Amino acid sequence: MEQQMVTLADVARQAGVSASTVSYVLSGKRSISGPTRERVEEAIRRLGYHPNAGARALASSRSDIIALMMPLRTDMYVPVMMEIALAVATTARSHGQDVLLLTGEEGPEAVRRVGASGLADALILMDVELEDARLPLLAQTGRPAALIGVPAEPAGFTCVDLDFAATGALCVEHLAGLGHRDIAVVGEAAAVYERRTGFAERTMEGLLRRAGELGVRVLHRPCEGGYASLTATLDRIQDERPRTTAFIVQNESAVDPLLSLLRRQGRAVPEDVSVVAVCPEQVAVQAAVPLTSVAIPALEMGRRAVELVMAKARPGGADGLAAAAPQVDLLAPTLTVRASSGPAPAPSPG
Repeated sequence: MEQQMVTLADVARQAGVSASTVSYVLSGKRSISGPTRERVEEAIRRLGYHPNAGARALASSRSDIIALMMPLRTDMYVPVMMEIALAVATTARSHGQDVLLLTGEEGPEAVRRVGASGLADALILMDVELEDARLPLLAQTGRPAALIGVPAEPAGFTCVDLDFAATGALCVEHLAGLGHRDIAVVGEAAAVYERRTGFAERTMEGLLRRAGELGVRVLHRPCEGGYASLTATLDRIQDERPRTTAFIVQNESAVDPLLSLLRRQGRAVPEDVSVVAVCPEQVAVQAAVPLTSVAIPALEMGRRAVELVMAKARPGGADGLAAAAPQVDLLAPTLTVRASSGPAPAPSPG
């Protein structure tokens, strides 16, 4: 026989109190005496009562939901974004929170809708641009929020991200230390730079600055990824910088095509040309030639974003985004040396 759903009225009868008293115990809106509270809590345990989420939200003015804004774009590497989303969802559950996933490209309108509806107690934004149109509205919601990414002006926002500027610098330092002086960067799709996505711009900023300090020439070419686009990009690089001896790749979908095309051209990795990537560990390890790489700490970024937003949501925590000073949590990059990078080849005679 199917078990009947336990109601708040059932708990009230079991505890010998009114339904409103049970509601007050659940919401904490009124002070209830210790013995009465204990009777209600014992009745809840005995009956296995689980408050309806909607009723709980009405009673407490809380939904126990975090909205995760994760625009799914064709020019972004979705597996990394989903890994971050999984970390957000798992960490949120450990705090008794559920996650509302918003994958559309609505931008400010989605922030406005969530803020006005009370659907979520807090918000986490991904795919942050340097001049992100969502941020002014996010500040107006007054809800606890965190960004996975760093805008150009982070004042008043709580952010977590890999330190992409340091990541770019680290890749150049590694190759320069091996004697490479002409490096080509195979970047993200052109649209990623056109909308000034933070992680891509900051990588190039740090990379170019360090290259200048080390006397390394850098040629940066965006790439859509895939064999056709990579073939055209590689041909262009070889025409423009025929002395290129190393590649830095920040485009997961370009990794396998690049290694394949170099092999077809008879260019051995790393004897003839070195390759360093900014990519997930799994992509680097499973490549045809295990890649020297800086890993994307997706799980840590998602976990930290939830921890930061929950700290703001706790009583006594920072009120929404009101603080003027930014809280920017940058994760230090680690470069793991594998089989794809080696000393620069000796220049050809003449």
